[in-house]
Amino acid sequence: MPTRRNIITLAAVGLAMPAAFARAAVTEFTMEAFKAAQKAGKPILVDVWASWCPTCKAQGPILKSLLADPKNKDMVMLRVNFDTQLDVLKALNVQSQSTLIVFKGAKETGRSVGDTEAGSIGALLATAI
Repeated sequence: MPTRRNIITLAAVGLAMPAAFARAAVTEFTMEAFKAAQKAGKPILVDVWASWCPTCKAQGPILKSLLADPKNKDMVMLRVNFDTQLDVLKALNVQSQSTLIVFKGAKETGRSVGDTEAGSIGALLATAI
């Protein structure tokens, strides 16, 4: 049976989590959003994703966790749908789903394909900070 202390602790955690994960919100890639973030000099993560891709699904919680870290608070995450946004794939020279591309403003600082290791993905994100 839950105690009063457990209920209060769970409520506090529940209230804190949305704020922490708000930074990890997924935004659909649009060229307008991408150009605006570049112009503002923001660190940008482009996540090329497909709903059927197990690697993409494995990357999801890792990205969410990394983007909740205060050091990545200014990172803009834009998700590209691998199956429907073919023009974006061409513009960014993407060949495969589960591709992560990082920019610092207009300059690409790194990319990876198929990576599901938190350490190396975190290192990739750090190149844009």
